[in-house]
Amino acid sequence: MPEGSGDFGLGYHQSVAGCMSDAIGEHGLGSDQLDALGKELQLPWSDLKQALDAGSLALLRVPEATSDIDDAAAALEQLSDCAGTIVFFGTGGSSLGGQTLAQLGGWNIPGEMTTGQLKRPRTRFYDNFDARTLARALALLDLTRTRFVVISKSGNTPETLAQAIAALDAVKAAGLGAHVSRMFLAVTEPGVDGRQNGLRALMEAHDVPILEHHTGIGGRFSALTNVGLLPAMAQGLDPFAVRAGARAVVEAMRQCDDPLAFAPGLGAAVAVGLARHRGNRVSVMMPYSDRLGRFAHWYAQLWAESLGKGGAGFTPVAALGPVDQHSQLQLYMDGPRDHLLTFLRTVAPADGPELSPELAKLAGLDYLAGRNIGELTHAQARAVPEALIGAGRPVRTIDIETLDEQTMGALMMHFMTETILAAGLLGIDPFDQPAVETGKRLARARLEKGA
Repeated sequence: MPEGSGDFGLGYHQSVAGCMSDAIGEHGLGSDQLDALGKELQLPWSDLKQALDAGSLALLRVPEATSDIDDAAAALEQLSDCAGTIVFFGTGGSSLGGQTLAQLGGWNIPGEMTTGQLKRPRTRFYDNFDARTLARALALLDLTRTRFVVISKSGNTPETLAQAIAALDAVKAAGLGAHVSRMFLAVTEPGVDGRQNGLRALMEAHDVPILEHHTGIGGRFSALTNVGLLPAMAQGLDPFAVRAGARAVVEAMRQCDDPLAFAPGLGAAVAVGLARHRGNRVSVMMPYSDRLGRFAHWYAQLWAESLGKGGAGFTPVAALGPVDQHSQLQLYMDGPRDHLLTFLRTVAPADGPELSPELAKLAGLDYLAGRNIGELTHAQARAVPEALIGAGRPVRTIDIETLDEQTMGALMMHFMTETILAAGLLGIDPFDQPAVETGKRLARARLEKGA
């Protein structure tokens, strides 16, 4: 069986051994079934490789670009002048990729403070459109030191536009109207063929700088563009390293002739195969690191919105270890056999407070005496998958050598290409979202009718 380990200098190692019948018996995928899926994958694999060679799929070309990073860095530097907080408005793919990368730098992790962070503005994300949350934020923020980044590919996302309008009104009401042009930054598509772009019109009317959203890359695939890299840079992360990691995955694809020897290809085949042959239609993403918490949610959107079409697809679940050992593990271990679990874990134990031998023994934790917290998490991240495999539950593990910008870029490109190849096996288009658009149209119709 191909290992598909990702050993191309990508910074991670994938193993699907825990998904195979050799490990979990009748509940696993047979090697003959995997071989058949590999043959079935040849056509979508060939199509993807041709797109790579022809340069026709923008997602695969973006890792080589640099000029857009320079433009984003210059705009961010200007925006950050005298700023205490940078607020990011956007929803779905316009926010989750940025949150995922920003979290690598310590955003939204209790107690986390990276070196030099005090010299940078804080970052805050408002991706869910909640009236009370937005009203309280605008009332409590020190608007004189707050800056706003508004992101929408089409420029017509009503939630994001409403956030932007509310923020503009709040800034003007605070007597800061003359400073709007240096307090806001927008990311949206350029005007094309006369199509309406509400965000562009709104920002241009206020002389606000605008960065161009890549026209060939949709929101949930945009993490490696300025959409995701702006929040990363706001957290002091290296955008070039993020793209270098993604570029390594693309280069690995270029070098592979067999899709099952390519880590994302093997992942796609196993996921589709388990769903087809064993009924595993729930895909659980469970990292063992707070810095990967938003990654699981980013994955959930990518997997759900790209593959849930025409009766096909999977139900993704974002989990987090070890906390969800105490809330979800019972279901995964002893509930319906419809889950495929992917564990993301670091190779080396993290540091952390060392437990006093005296106090550990007093608490009945002799086995933890003199050990640090990271050792406990490290052990749990290995024991839980072993227990699940022992119970005949399919498990994929991804072991991360060093959790940094380059590895994160590689992981994001891994799962985006895995999603595209899974869509090829399912015979669907991974890049559209017709059901989402229907919901948007119905919501607008209700408001126009005064409902």
